Amino acid sequence: MNEPIQYKIKDFEGPMDLLLYLITKHKLNIHDIPIFELVEQYTAYIREMKEADMDVASEFLEMAARLVHIKTISLLPVHEEGERLRRELSGELIEYAECKRVAQELSKRTEGFDALGRPMQEIKSDMRYTRVHDPLELMNAYMRVVGKRLRMIPPPLDAFRSIVARKIVSVSYKINAIVNRLAQVKKQKLSDIFIRSESRSDLVAAFLAVRELAKTNHVRLEGDGDDMTVELIKIPEGELDFD
Repeated sequence: MNEPIQYKIKDFEGPMDLLLYLITKHKLNIHDIPIFELVEQYTAYIREMKEADMDVASEFLEMAARLVHIKTISLLPVHEEGERLRRELSGELIEYAECKRVAQELSKRTEGFDALGRPMQEIKSDMRYTRVHDPLELMNAYMRVVGKRLRMIPPPLDAFRSIVARKIVSVSYKINAIVNRLAQVKKQKLSDIFIRSESRSDLVAAFLAVRELAKTNHVRLEGDGDDMTVELIKIPEGELDFD
């Protein structure tokens, strides 16, 4: 009575190794794999391993699922996807077979050698800096480093003198000044009001003052561009609430 064939998983390094074994054993064409025949052989092998109470690695089961998937798609009326997957598997097997052949050849050539190498040689290094930089690039790098260092140092008191000494013009003050001016001339070019500003703070306050007077209907703006005029309609009673 013939004893059942016993398979050992260690005989194969992985599912690709098993597929190559089956293709060689059954003389299948690796360049044009008959997927239906290969699926039957592979699943039968896995089944026999399970019946022999052998542990089947997950990668072998994943390959089985992949083969069944390719077979299923190939049964569809439009099976271009199945053909693509079959060619992809064939390419992987050819590449794996070539790597295995090269590994075996290298193993034969290095048989009997404990190690491959050559005597240690001193490598002379060239410490000269050969890169070329634009002067502006170097300046920017220097300023970034200096900036980080200076940010850790408190600024000197002289740095605040120009700020403290600068006159800050309030919007309320500018509203009164514009109203007093318009009370005399009734209408004036908007540009003339801005030109009379003596500083940036004065100019900003003038802009906000005109906007507040127009929003509260105390002045009327007419015209466009440089010809826009400001006309006083009524004098505010008390101070305007400016946000």
